[in-house]
Amino acid sequence: MFQLLDIIGTMAFAMSGALTAMNKKLDPFGVFIIAFVTAVGGGTLRDIMIGRTPVGWMLDFKYVYVISVGFILAILFRKKFDRLRTSLFLFDTIGLGVFTLIGLEKGINIGLHPIICIALGTMTACFGGVIRDILCNEIPVIFRREIYATICILGGIVFFILRKMNLENDVLYLTTSLVIISIRLMAVKYKWYLPAIENK
Repeated sequence: MFQLLDIIGTMAFAMSGALTAMNKKLDPFGVFIIAFVTAVGGGTLRDIMIGRTPVGWMLDFKYVYVISVGFILAILFRKKFDRLRTSLFLFDTIGLGVFTLIGLEKGINIGLHPIICIALGTMTACFGGVIRDILCNEIPVIFRREIYATICILGGIVFFILRKMNLENDVLYLTTSLVIISIRLMAVKYKWYLPAIENK
């Protein structure tokens, strides 16, 4: 289940990056680069911080294949995504849920404190999108009013609560990712957001 979620998250973020780049009318090389950094940016930063080098995607070439497939699918079916903003949001949300789990698991595997694991999960999920938005000349979603990183933190808390209940790993991963995805969908639907701090 964990390996499957990893592949799904990587492809979802790659497609999210590709759709964003196409929305900015970049050329095919630019679209591929944005897809790539969106998919692996957060994980690369995480691996460097925990001293895991070479970073994950350099050791396992499947990530390059998965990102390439996501890039090609986004290109081929771009006209099917007639509501580009909705498609981008859905892919981004799936990636958010899955990559939070991956960061949590990496922290647990090296014996880090749960709070640090949650920070790693949030970083893994969010910073590929931060790099994507900066390269596409957008204010990153994580820094805007929309609830984004907060959802990853809540998902991490849910993960450790459920983990105390000794659930099967597959159930734990699936439940946590669904919680994160569901909260994000509800946050957008019901317009939940953190108030902006204004300098008056």
